[in-house]
Amino acid sequence: MELIIYLAIGAIAGFTAGLFGVGGGLIIVPILYIVFRHQGYPSDVLMHLALGTSLATIMVTSISSIMAHHKKKAVLWPVVKNLAIGLCLGSFLGAGVADLLPNYILQAVIGLFAISVASKMYFNKKSEIDQSRTLPSPLRQGGAGVGIGIASAIFGIGGGSLTVPYLNRHGVVMQQAVATSAACGFPIAVAGAIGFMWFGHHGSVSLPHAIGYVHVYAFVGISCMSFITAKFGAKLAHRLSPRGLQCCFAAMLCVVGCYFIVQAIQQML
Repeated sequence: MELIIYLAIGAIAGFTAGLFGVGGGLIIVPILYIVFRHQGYPSDVLMHLALGTSLATIMVTSISSIMAHHKKKAVLWPVVKNLAIGLCLGSFLGAGVADLLPNYILQAVIGLFAISVASKMYFNKKSEIDQSRTLPSPLRQGGAGVGIGIASAIFGIGGGSLTVPYLNRHGVVMQQAVATSAACGFPIAVAGAIGFMWFGHHGSVSLPHAIGYVHVYAFVGISCMSFITAKFGAKLAHRLSPRGLQCCFAAMLCVVGCYFIVQAIQQML
């Protein structure tokens, strides 16, 4: 039964990764949080375990998503190269920051972040990106990568929630932004997963079936299924209008954000 749950999570997460370029993390984290809670894991590390496992699965999910987007020639590889070093550095550091934060603070921060991004994307009603705006210098892109990497590790995501809006603001159309974001998710996931394994391993809590804050069984089950379903989401992304994709993206973020805020409030009361 446990394996079936992880496979189902992987199917949903993989489709979401391909569709929105978010690596599926915003779906994986809340579901894993619920699953781990019912399995009796310590409440003070539930979010950390969900975040670390989410990033580990994104390593596999992003590969399938990248391949699908690359076939459409939508990935801006020079941009990925400029961001990659900063993304890796930031993601590892972000794992260390997350390790220091209490469970309910992580929930509140993730919830507020998701709703904030959803609002900005939904109320940006321009279906055309301003082509007069261009990406900054490679050095500034690298600096942005550090910030995106830190936040992505804390939120357990592949960075799409930050990378997509960042690229949009600099004149990149939605489909290319989603595709490039999917490619950026791989270095974020690798560095973040290593960080959560490292900091979790050196922590005081020993978790069964886990390496640090990465649950091995969940990683295997989710990764296997998400690799298969990511390509279907990527295909659908190229059939939707830019505005339709933005609205779907915003709606998903809003639901996840509200869930975590409610969870954080319940723990604080």
